[in-house]
Amino acid sequence: MSSIIATPALFPHQHQDPRLAPSHPMSYSLPTSAGRKRKAEDEEPSADDRMSTSPSPSFHQRTLPAHRPTKRPRGGTSGRPLSLPRLLETLDADSLRSVLQTICQRHPGLGSEIEQTAPRPSVASALAVLKQYESALQAAFPFGGSQSSDYAYNRVKPALVNLLDALADFTPHFLPPQEAQASLSLSFLDSATEIVHQLPDWTSFQHRLHKQNAYEEISKAWALVIQEAAKRAGGIHVQYGGWDQKLAKHNQQSGGKLQEAVNEMSNHLGWMGGQPATQQHGGRGIDLSSVRQELLSGTYGSNLPVRVGPW
Repeated sequence: MSSIIATPALFPHQHQDPRLAPSHPMSYSLPTSAGRKRKAEDEEPSADDRMSTSPSPSFHQRTLPAHRPTKRPRGGTSGRPLSLPRLLETLDADSLRSVLQTICQRHPGLGSEIEQTAPRPSVASALAVLKQYESALQAAFPFGGSQSSDYAYNRVKPALVNLLDALADFTPHFLPPQEAQASLSLSFLDSATEIVHQLPDWTSFQHRLHKQNAYEEISKAWALVIQEAAKRAGGIHVQYGGWDQKLAKHNQQSGGKLQEAVNEMSNHLGWMGGQPATQQHGGRGIDLSSVRQELLSGTYGSNLPVRVGPW
């Protein structure tokens, strides 16, 4: 049996330029005998054979890393507008008021429903709005706060008109019969009169008409509240709160422009206008302040003498 000399296999890299050959040595497994037969055609090679006969990793192309699935958004997620409750939470007072006014203009029937649904404004909330208009008026004045030039008047006139319009709208809301409690009406009028006092005193007579008209309207409001209060318990609530003294102070500060209200207080209650505290009634001196305290405590008439016999 003749031996066959194994001829070394020639690989393509041996015909290449040695300068292009890889720098590291490469070794390959050569068969030891050409006549060696496999035991069975369908026999699978062992793991050691596969490892020994496999070419160097540098000979074949590198395998790509395994495909990693990308993260995809969950099904059903998409942009959508806010719900109405969340949208209303983002609106400030000015934006919400603008939205309501626009809706009422488009649908006039909703105005009455909003008026019935909205809570009744309190004295504090109304005065807070008026204070905002008053602050805007003060901020509109030019540097120096001059009240004699037409330039200053023209600059602050829009803010002045806004304040007077708001005052004219809020005042009837706190007058009878809209407001049944005299204490709330007088409390609002007291603060509203202070706002009128702070209106600018322009040098021009034409410009001063704004403040003059405001005093006339607020004086009529005082007189109306006093008239209605005098019909209940003899107006004792007006006197008990010291409103007569407050009104007298406002009249003095306004230069007598609230005299109509002062006269109404004097006519109905008889406790103003410089009248003495003790008046004659049926030939007997009566201290009006004592009568007031007795009415409030419920002891009025307990100290009066009891007459016996025919009247």
